[in-house]
Amino acid sequence: MKILLVDDHRILLDGLKFLIESQPEISQVDTAFTVEEALERINNEIPDLIISDISIPEIGGIALAKKVKSKSPGTKLIFLSMHEEPYRVKEALATGAEGYVLKKAAHEELLKALREVADGGMYFSAEIQKILIQRMRFPEDERILTDREKEVLTLIFDEFSNKEIGEKLFISERTVETHRKNIYQKTKTNTLVGLLKFALENNLVGGMP
Repeated sequence: MKILLVDDHRILLDGLKFLIESQPEISQVDTAFTVEEALERINNEIPDLIISDISIPEIGGIALAKKVKSKSPGTKLIFLSMHEEPYRVKEALATGAEGYVLKKAAHEELLKALREVADGGMYFSAEIQKILIQRMRFPEDERILTDREKEVLTLIFDEFSNKEIGEKLFISERTVETHRKNIYQKTKTNTLVGLLKFALENNLVGGMP
């Protein structure tokens, strides 16, 4: 099996290379520090499996995964990342990646993921499995806010009252109260800090001033 490791931290990359090369089923392990370098290596020789960080220069691991899957759908991909925010996990798995392992996991877990994916399966760290199960229990259309609720949430962060929010959105104060109630229910919180945490975790703050 030919493997390509992609990460911009040389010490981590060298350690992973040493670890994986020690496995009997591995014939070749190449490394790359940037997406551009990874794509150059892939153009020269398509690997069987890629293990990549998400936060790598310049365009990131998500973009790399999309390019890889477009060019070579049969190439397996495992994300090795420190990120466990739901929206990042969603983006990563939407690329068609077969695995997601957290960097805080033990080396044995990465090797287990490697074997599982190589055998045609999938592998996700326990924390990632919890996120996936949560999304199965509460599908996006139930958990994530509607466009109107996002507008109300933005104005809540701007500290507008229900009456002021209603005037800005041309809806009644009672409708605003309903939206606010639904927002707190969906985010499973009753504080402004809880709302902000939810917005950050689900990438809803980008459009906020």
